[in-house]
Amino acid sequence: MNELKELHEKLTRYKGITERALKEVKIIAKKNSTEFELAEKFLSMAKDYFEDGKYFEKKGHSATALAAFAYAHAWIDAGIKAGFLKGENEEIFMPK
Repeated sequence: MNELKELHEKLTRYKGITERALKEVKIIAKKNSTEFELAEKFLSMAKDYFEDGKYFEKKGHSATALAAFAYAHAWIDAGIKAGFLKGENEEIFMPK
């Protein structure tokens, strides 16, 4: 039973930080550039995985939801590391 509680706590935490990250992240690449298009793709993937996570959470598939939220956040962090996105809050973003 303790494992289920731990899973729920992780799910809630990852969902929250990913939701915050999606609200705070900014595209820093120049408009009409290849980098801007890539930044939009990174964000699109992050948003899609976030929506998947909410869907799986609603269906009661907590482990799959947690994985989807983690993937969503990974797309954001990858975009920051690649230099297409900017996120300054080190509580929710991986340092560049």
